[in-house]
Amino acid sequence: MLNNLTDCEDGDGGANPGDGNPKESSPFINSTDTEKGKEYDGKNMALFEEEMDTSPMVSSLLSGLANYTNLPQGSREHEEAENNEGGKKKPVQAPRMGTFMGVYLPCLQNIFGVILFLRLTWVVGIAGIMESFCMVFICCSCTMLTAISMSAIATNGVVPAGGSYYMISRSLGPEFGGAVGLCFYLGTTFAGAMYILGTIEILLAYLFPAMAIFKAEDASGEAAAMLNNMRVYGTCVLTCMATVVFVGVKYVNKFALVFLGCVILSILAIYAGVIKSAFDPPNFPICLLGNRTLSRHGFDVCAKLAWEGNETVTTRLWGLFCSSRFLNATCDEYFTRNNVTEIQGIPGPASGLIKENLWSSYLTKGVIVERRGMPSVGLADGTPIDMDHPYVFSDMTSYFTLLVGIYFPSVTGIMAGSNRSGDLRDAQKSIPTGTILAIATTSAVYISSVVLFGACIEGVVLRDKFGEAVNGNLVVGTLAWPSPWVIVIGSFFSTCGAGLQSLTGAPRLLQAISRDGIVPFLQVFGHGKANGEPTWALLLTACICEIGILIASLDEVAPILSMFFLMCYMFVNLACAVQTLLRTPNWRPRFRYYHWTLSFLGMSLCLALMFICSWYYALVAMLIAGLIYKYIEYRGAEKEWGDGIRGLSLSAARYALLRLEEGPPHTKNWRPQLLVLVRVDQDQNVVHPQLLSLTSQLKAGKGLTIVGSVLEGTFLDNHPQAQRAEESIRRLMEAEKVKGFCQVVISSNLRDGVSHLIQSGGLGGLQHNTVLVGWPRNWRQKEDHQTWRNFFELVRETTAGHLALLVTKNVSMFPGNPERFSEGSIDVWWIVHDGGMLMLLPFLLRHHKVWRKCKMRIFTVAQMDDNSIQMKKDLTTFLYHLRITAEVEVVEMHESDISAYTYEKTLVMEQRSQILKQMHLTKNEREREIQSITDESRGSIRRKNPANTRLRLNVPEETAGDSEEKPEEEVQLIHDQSAPSCPSSSPSPGEEPEGEGETDPEKVHLTWTKDKSVAEKNKGPSPVSSEGIKDFFSMKPEWETLNQSNVRRMHTAVRLNEVIVKKSRDAKLVLLNMPGPPRNRNGDENCILDFALGWGGGCGRQGRWFQTWAQHLGRSRGPGIPSCGAGPRRCGPAGRGPGLSP
Repeated sequence: MLNNLTDCEDGDGGANPGDGNPKESSPFINSTDTEKGKEYDGKNMALFEEEMDTSPMVSSLLSGLANYTNLPQGSREHEEAENNEGGKKKPVQAPRMGTFMGVYLPCLQNIFGVILFLRLTWVVGIAGIMESFCMVFICCSCTMLTAISMSAIATNGVVPAGGSYYMISRSLGPEFGGAVGLCFYLGTTFAGAMYILGTIEILLAYLFPAMAIFKAEDASGEAAAMLNNMRVYGTCVLTCMATVVFVGVKYVNKFALVFLGCVILSILAIYAGVIKSAFDPPNFPICLLGNRTLSRHGFDVCAKLAWEGNETVTTRLWGLFCSSRFLNATCDEYFTRNNVTEIQGIPGPASGLIKENLWSSYLTKGVIVERRGMPSVGLADGTPIDMDHPYVFSDMTSYFTLLVGIYFPSVTGIMAGSNRSGDLRDAQKSIPTGTILAIATTSAVYISSVVLFGACIEGVVLRDKFGEAVNGNLVVGTLAWPSPWVIVIGSFFSTCGAGLQSLTGAPRLLQAISRDGIVPFLQVFGHGKANGEPTWALLLTACICEIGILIASLDEVAPILSMFFLMCYMFVNLACAVQTLLRTPNWRPRFRYYHWTLSFLGMSLCLALMFICSWYYALVAMLIAGLIYKYIEYRGAEKEWGDGIRGLSLSAARYALLRLEEGPPHTKNWRPQLLVLVRVDQDQNVVHPQLLSLTSQLKAGKGLTIVGSVLEGTFLDNHPQAQRAEESIRRLMEAEKVKGFCQVVISSNLRDGVSHLIQSGGLGGLQHNTVLVGWPRNWRQKEDHQTWRNFFELVRETTAGHLALLVTKNVSMFPGNPERFSEGSIDVWWIVHDGGMLMLLPFLLRHHKVWRKCKMRIFTVAQMDDNSIQMKKDLTTFLYHLRITAEVEVVEMHESDISAYTYEKTLVMEQRSQILKQMHLTKNEREREIQSITDESRGSIRRKNPANTRLRLNVPEETAGDSEEKPEEEVQLIHDQSAPSCPSSSPSPGEEPEGEGETDPEKVHLTWTKDKSVAEKNKGPSPVSSEGIKDFFSMKPEWETLNQSNVRRMHTAVRLNEVIVKKSRDAKLVLLNMPGPPRNRNGDENCILDFALGWGGGCGRQGRWFQTWAQHLGRSRGPGIPSCGAGPRRCGPAGRGPGLSP
């Protein structure tokens, strides 16, 4: 920007003439530099020339937005295919549908359906007007609240094909969207099955009863025969409808208006019949025997006897109840005791019938439908009822919750408007207005129908589900004007159209889910014909719909789809409530009449209705949605849609972090929160992936894990390398199943970078309390000796921060996650009380499959004045209270003289420290100083004939074949005249490179190795003479000048090394304390590495070591055991394990 401004002031027109770098891309397609210059002329946009490659100008952006069209999924491909067939492109017409045609009428067509015509009268007769009113009000309130939430979501952006799936997935994330979208797809598919079953029921029961294939031999087999007929004809109708949908959706759309006209005409006929019945009720007589309703299928005259001339003859009704047509025949007892009465089935609203139908009359299966208030002479209790008698029986046991499940599908279909948003002129305005008006209209129709049905139709007729008492007519058709056939034919075409709409919409919903790629095994259903028609999705829809057809009962299928629709509506309300409460910046719906309390009320109402309808269906639907959710979570594609669940997670995380700030964690909740320091190579790949394998075994997905690495350099130069390193570490974390975070820091030097990681890792109260690194390999070979300095800075910083430090030795030999130990042990050398870390580590490791079969052994060291027997008893009791199973052994270390090897080891260590102190000398002085000190060291070692002594004391278990493993045992003194520049990928303080490559000719190597000592031994077999012994003792004055503290510490390290090697030779893993860092930063810092190497180096590369610096954890309230100090004294019985307190 500054250069552009300067150029403008100089009059260059804003472009830098000296910049010859071509642009990577051009904002103008197929434009040359000349054309580009012409485009800039006169526009004063040269100032933003460079930004235009990536950021478009506002003018072009607005032009693209103005020309944006959002057709439903599949429509664009279909349109392009038709245009291509025509030989030339046709201009795409902008959508012109308004609120009435685009939203209101489609919603009416989808809401009004089979339940209104086939089951609503029966629901009113069973539940009564009051309970039916409550039922309709609850269901309509549920859909109205859902419509309000849906309007808010739909007006917060453009809703393409997929409707509710799109709204939920973009609001609650792909997991919720996929789960609920598939449930909504299943609901729509079963709705198609329900409409087909309704079509077959109208066809066989009211239009053409003679078409039944299966005939019942007696009355008891009529229900089974009807179900079989519905299965056969339902499969045929499903095949025909699927074929029509496959041939082309345009044929379905052409007849949609006809189907809608049938629905509206039928409803108007019902209201016309109600008005007419107030003045002139229709003649539909009902025959009653006592108070029992009789079916009209077997007789024509409602009487026992009839007059023919001057003779009394029996009627056909007599023959149905008596053994013969003669007057002296034996008749049914109830038939003999009670009279036959005929009443009007549709007395009209002026008859006062509303009082009788006000309350419920629930029936059990096989019970005769009776009229309340009619006189009847009953029979003795227990008298069986002959099912062959022409009574009207109840075909199922009814109760309120069942009726809710059957009725609720009649209020679904509110998503029809949102699914057509691409066809609307102004979707932001039309969807809320049209949907809410449609729900208000249908709710008014349903509520008024409940009242009018109860006021106009006799109760026994209402409870007669199939109209047997009214000559097999459709019950609601008896009320219609001018003829019952208006309702029968209208409902038949209405259910046919609804079935076709379901078979058209469900495959496209599945196609939308499949094309999003969130469910891998459904991707095949995203393909279809060349014009975008979902062929494979249609085939799957037809197969699932056939399942509902095979159920064959409308009353059994309705509660199934109620579950899926209710779950979909519940999550629409949840999506709106979450978005409103989070107040995300993108939540700006144009529909303003919403509130999160309404959405929450709608969600609660949907959940309550699910369990009211059928608790076991609700559990099954939730289980299906849960399984789909988990499948998408683990196997689905990752999608970032800016969903509300991500925002909810951020809010929950913020709340949890603020809670963590209130105080330190309780000792029961303490666990290692790891900061793992790894090294990456020049290709940004992790050098030692075993560290992450160990992290996975130690954490098992619990607690905080931060994997950090440091790159040397500047942020501007090495930012791409840092991004590649983060990606590499994340891939490795995913492969090793390490759940945590990755952080790569770029710093000018390694020490500062590690310090930054330790200080800034974590957030708020969620911070690491343990640092995991690898042992600094070949630390003696580093000519600048920066490795061990960085390592000790790490030790000091973790100590200052009251953090535990875990150091792994021979990390390359640690097992990977696929490995399994069938036997072995994890040995814990508990020498210094560290706050309980050593107790916690094996306990956590043995939870993993790798270490599960390893037993735990605990060793502790007893001094001369300790009672080892009592120590073992106390330690056993202590472990019992901690509920840890382990073998206990107390190792006694007796006082012994300091060996010559200890003095040699200490002498070499102090000589190296002396060299490091002389690093400020000139080059020649440093070389002379190093040479003189090294010669002196060699002379003293040769005088003591160390070849046999050293090998025997330091590595007592190694053979001649182990001489190749020299990097751990060499004493190298290296000086580099010119240190090479550090690469961008530098090692972490815990992991040093295995080798240094070829030797630099400018480096001076002064080493004393086991190979040289063996060669020195093989020069001649001369025995040790008395002069050699004299020289050996002549070194005592030189030893006496050593630091006696270092001598004692080295003596302890050597003795402990011998004991550990002896006891834990066959252990799979050894865990032990490390000595504390030097308090004086100007002291011999590298001494601690010699002590640790002498302590834990006895097994060489043949063992796995896990060493800890954790003696200060007691002050940081770490693992949970009260601190006993840094010394080796034992803890009292009040100790508590880390998170393992009794």
